[in-house]
Amino acid sequence: MKRRDLIKRLEAAGYKADRSGDHTIYEKPGARPVQVPNHRELNENTAKAILKAAGLK
Repeated sequence: MKRRDLIKRLEAAGYKADRSGDHTIYEKPGARPVQVPNHRELNENTAKAILKAAGLK
């Protein structure tokens, strides 16, 4: 999955970028923050784990 597609899904769910480094941390009030690696393409298992942690899948 492309990183930008994953970010679009997170932002549509109300997540906003909080801080950046090797990973970008996305936070949403009342929800657990999620980390997105700074890679152009993400492994499908990694993308699924991020979406699951965000409560989107």
